[in-house]
Amino acid sequence: MEADERPDRVAIASQWQLIWWSFRRHKLAMVGLWVIGLLYFVALFAEFIAPNDPTQQNRRAVYHPPQMVRFLDIREDGWSIRPFVYEMDRQRDPETLAISYVPSGDKIYLRLFGRGEEYKFWGLWETDIHLLATVKPRDNFFIFGADRLGRDMFSRVMYGTRISMSIGLVGVAISLVLGITLGGLSGYYGGRVDAVIQRLIEFVLSLPTIPIWLALAAALPPSWPIYQQYFVITLIVSLVGWTELGRVVRGRFLAMKNEDFVIAARLDGASERRIIFRHMLPSLTSHIIASLTLAIPLMILAETSLSFLGLGLQPPAISWGVLLKEAQNILTISQAPWLFIPGAFVVVAVLAFNFLGDGMRDAADPYEH
Repeated sequence: MEADERPDRVAIASQWQLIWWSFRRHKLAMVGLWVIGLLYFVALFAEFIAPNDPTQQNRRAVYHPPQMVRFLDIREDGWSIRPFVYEMDRQRDPETLAISYVPSGDKIYLRLFGRGEEYKFWGLWETDIHLLATVKPRDNFFIFGADRLGRDMFSRVMYGTRISMSIGLVGVAISLVLGITLGGLSGYYGGRVDAVIQRLIEFVLSLPTIPIWLALAAALPPSWPIYQQYFVITLIVSLVGWTELGRVVRGRFLAMKNEDFVIAARLDGASERRIIFRHMLPSLTSHIIASLTLAIPLMILAETSLSFLGLGLQPPAISWGVLLKEAQNILTISQAPWLFIPGAFVVVAVLAFNFLGDGMRDAADPYEH
């Protein structure tokens, strides 16, 4: 038992302290927390982390393979530690006309916090400082390779992280409002209100999810700007995802509405609004957080699936699903397998959220541990 979890401190610890002590013993949940923190850091600072403009095309770098960043520079006159990649020459087979890339032996040196292409950080102010930039402005490097138009996949994945990770938060926020409001009303009032809301939940759950998503997403006008597409796709995903939270809140409200503290508040003359929001909901906070943590990866997968099928976000929007749409044919699998890298980010993000959600769920009732 750790120093801050001694029996005398446990007896006087707050609920959040008990939850934290229980949560940090869950190793996979801690790993998931760090991974999610890193992904949201990338989402916040995508312009700074991405070395290139994600929409810039380069016909001399079509399907350019990934280049590994190395740090130990060994030369004839000695060695030094500085980041670099090996330059690759573009060649075309005279018989098949297939394009290939071979290492030339030359090195492209990089610098941390170097100057590169100008961009607007968060759309507010212009700067040209990047996390990693070439020493010579005309040099190009591709950590994750390039796509069929010669666009830098690393930069595109960094920008795609912003939309794919934020759509889960926005979608869950909408689901939170719907789930708590309708589930709370259903559990607190019961009777006809409960019957109507439960029939609504059963109707939503009975709908075939993927066909409904496809039908609603296909109705989006292609001329809509990116932010409108983003909002509508988020709304579509949220309208299906609130039902599970609504059922959880309803069940907890049914169990609590006859508890002593609720009856005491009612006898004291507290309004129903105060009873719900000041007495009942705070006792569900840890359970709601755990449920939301498990719901975020479902939102991410839903957006990725719709965009992959071409019925979600559309170019020039950049998300993991939009990027995976580039890898839909056998030719891509054989010639440019690095286009599947956004899929690895989806897997890592979903696993991290699931590990975090499992840890939050186990820690939600710390008195039982």
